[in-house]
Amino acid sequence: MTTLDQMLDVLQEWNQRAPLLAGLVGVFVLILLAITLHQLSRRLLIRGARHLAAQTSSHWDDALVGHRIFRNLSHLVPAFILYFGVDWFDQLPSQAVEIIKNTSVAYARLFSVLTVGALINALSAHYERQPISRERPLKGFFQISKIVIYFLGTVLVLAALVDRSPLLFFSGLGALTAVLLLVFKDTILSLVASVQISTSGILRVGDWVEMPQYGADGDVIDIALHTVRIQNWDKTVTTIPTHRFISDAFKNWRYMSTSGGRRIKRAINIDIGSVRFLHRNEVDDLREFALLRDYIDHKRAELEISNQNLADDGNVNARRLTNLGTFRAYILAYLKHHSEINSNMTLLVRQLDSTATGIPMEIYAFTRSTEWAEHERVKSDVFDHLLAIAPSFDLRIFQSPSGIDISTAALQLSNRQDD
Repeated sequence: MTTLDQMLDVLQEWNQRAPLLAGLVGVFVLILLAITLHQLSRRLLIRGARHLAAQTSSHWDDALVGHRIFRNLSHLVPAFILYFGVDWFDQLPSQAVEIIKNTSVAYARLFSVLTVGALINALSAHYERQPISRERPLKGFFQISKIVIYFLGTVLVLAALVDRSPLLFFSGLGALTAVLLLVFKDTILSLVASVQISTSGILRVGDWVEMPQYGADGDVIDIALHTVRIQNWDKTVTTIPTHRFISDAFKNWRYMSTSGGRRIKRAINIDIGSVRFLHRNEVDDLREFALLRDYIDHKRAELEISNQNLADDGNVNARRLTNLGTFRAYILAYLKHHSEINSNMTLLVRQLDSTATGIPMEIYAFTRSTEWAEHERVKSDVFDHLLAIAPSFDLRIFQSPSGIDISTAALQLSNRQDD
């Protein structure tokens, strides 16, 4: 008799003397076999998937590998081994066999749900890499899909553990509807908001938005089911509930960026005491400005016709050019000829009501560039030029007296008294 035959005889005799112990040992061996095959299948699946992903340039297979899909799939192997292998041991009580089978089914359902959840994550990651994701954010839909999948999976796992039909669990949900609506109120509101945001396009990743009531002023970096994250200009991040972008007001600067122009709305305050009429020789000097030549010629002809019917009373009532009006005409001509100002959009120079700080001469125009730094550069260049050329019109820019102004005035007064 061979050694193998002897071992089989010993096992058979042991099985007859202690069948329960033999069954438990068999289950233990079955568990070891399931663990071993799980480790082997996991390595084969992951290595095979990584090898295939490395052979292609697509990001889709990389997303599948990177979100533990094949790792979760490998857990189905021990579940199947335990479920079908436990029938080999007749020595075990029927209740023990039923518990092992129910546990195996629950285990298989659990990792099936986790696999589907990982697949949704992979789909979401792959979609986020596409350019259309900035215009149609679907992260909220993926998240609500995961919530539904996990909810159904929880019911299926519990049903397998207690060996009951899942329909029994679902039939009891009717009485809990009000409680569920209360518990998931924010989720429902966020889901509705996500649908409206996605379909209407009022908010996209990369948009510059302002919500002063939440202290948010910056770029949208993430749109999820429950929250929208905004990176402020100081590099802090503000998190706002998604449904607030439907119920509350906010400013979206994206439409400015796509309009082809960014607004300049700033005033120069002119000292009222420097405003006066221009003399004929001063008009001739200002006509040397190429930007003012057409304006002065046109105004001279207009004023000559207007003043013909006036009596000779020392030109008290005669219309004349002022340095402020000519300066306003110069600003308008300068902006129209500026290569970085969009002349196809609103362009005007207007005089606002006089205040204690002078006469505001407001510029309302649009730069061609909507990029922040470039816009500020153009705006600064424009006002640098206007502040520097204002004295050519014998105009003073208003500013509150500083220490040097007071010292200069005191010194001049002292010199006059000495004289």
